Amino acid sequence: MSDQTAAPTDPTAGGTSTPDGQPMMLVNAQYVKDLSFENPNAPQSLSQQQGEPNVQIAIDVNANQVAEKAYEVTLTLRAEGTAGETALFIVEIAYAGIFTIGDVPEEYMAPLVYIEAPRQLFPFARAIVADAVRDGGFPPLLVQPIDFVALYQQRAAKAQAEQGEGGDQAAPAAESGNGADKKDDGQKFEFEL
Repeated sequence: MSDQTAAPTDPTAGGTSTPDGQPMMLVNAQYVKDLSFENPNAPQSLSQQQGEPNVQIAIDVNANQVAEKAYEVTLTLRAEGTAGETALFIVEIAYAGIFTIGDVPEEYMAPLVYIEAPRQLFPFARAIVADAVRDGGFPPLLVQPIDFVALYQQRAAKAQAEQGEGGDQAAPAAESGNGADKKDDGQKFEFEL
């Protein structure tokens, strides 16, 4: 047997436990915070469907610390379908989860909260969006899988560039200027696809 200590698992590499076998992250609860579907031009838009609608999708990730090691992570998906100048539908969901983060190095906290947590929430939010659009009279909207790692890296690079220009902002990855390593309320990422 060896007395070697394992290196910490990189949360973006798909590992789910710390070197001592404790889980890095537990999902305590998942829930719909807000769900909205608009069909602004029905019934005309339903009878005049021609081909595939043009769909714009926006993604937003927020995290708030709710206890010492627990975070509420909210994934917001907003999709707007149009045909030419005519609005067909607007669907928006805020799907949240409460995640308990285990004893992990501080540099892994933000990736767990802003990459792994929304990755866990996404399939559920995607299914609800597909059902809402279908129930609105349109073909189900199947949102393509999101690369949360790439989106996190883009936001981190943008925040570092802004920090270099703006001076004192301590924001490696947060839209609102809060550092991703801080546990302040209101940390937010927003992505346009």
